Amino acid sequence: MDLKEKKLYHQIHPLKLLTDWITGGISLYLLWFHQLTTALLVMFIPSIVVSIMIVKYGNLEKIKKSTFGNYMKRTMITWMEIVRLAGFVIMIIGAWLHIIWLIIFGLLIILFGWIQGRVTQ
Repeated sequence: MDLKEKKLYHQIHPLKLLTDWITGGISLYLLWFHQLTTALLVMFIPSIVVSIMIVKYGNLEKIKKSTFGNYMKRTMITWMEIVRLAGFVIMIIGAWLHIIWLIIFGLLIILFGWIQGRVTQ
């Protein structure tokens, strides 16, 4: 498996997903209270460390051959990664400004970024 494939499939490794969702939630909580530095550290450091570890040492063949891996190969283009990032940025703004509907809207955009292949098929 080459680096490009590892970068794709590591996104759906259970540890990576768990790390991103937990640190995302914690960072939104911290942003709600305007603790920007701590929120940024929580937002990026664990995710980067886990990504590096999975790409470098993880066996992603099983994930690649899974139904979800197949789905990722077909649908997870750069544009959809940008959509997911945009959703999180909207959630960040919502947390900072204390606008709950904006956080929910951002979450819906992220979910669309994940399921868009099912919607557009």
